[in-house]
Amino acid sequence: MNKYEAEFSNLVRSFRKKHMGKGPSKITTTFCKKWAICEMEGNLSPVEKFIASANEGKQALRAARTEMVKEMYRKNPPLEMEEFLGCKLVELFVDIDIDRDFGMSIFVFDEDIQAKFNN
Repeated sequence: MNKYEAEFSNLVRSFRKKHMGKGPSKITTTFCKKWAICEMEGNLSPVEKFIASANEGKQALRAARTEMVKEMYRKNPPLEMEEFLGCKLVELFVDIDIDRDFGMSIFVFDEDIQAKFNN
């Protein structure tokens, strides 16, 4: 992870903390063409871990941690991330493995951020 990818990880963590009350404990970001791929560990709060102990809770939590996160970004555009990268977010893909407490977010921008920041 170069310094731009590390700073992007920090922006993701602070955005999540601000809008969800808790950010991941570890984020690793890789820029690949127009994508910022963020691997995230330690996403779940203690209450969410308790909810996940029931199968129905696991399904509800996964839905919340995917669809609701995408909706959060739609309602609160990540201006700090766009300003930092100098380009616009056009799409966001989110998934989480509740059992492993491991999630991935792929931010798709309107410019090649790999070429811009991996020199």
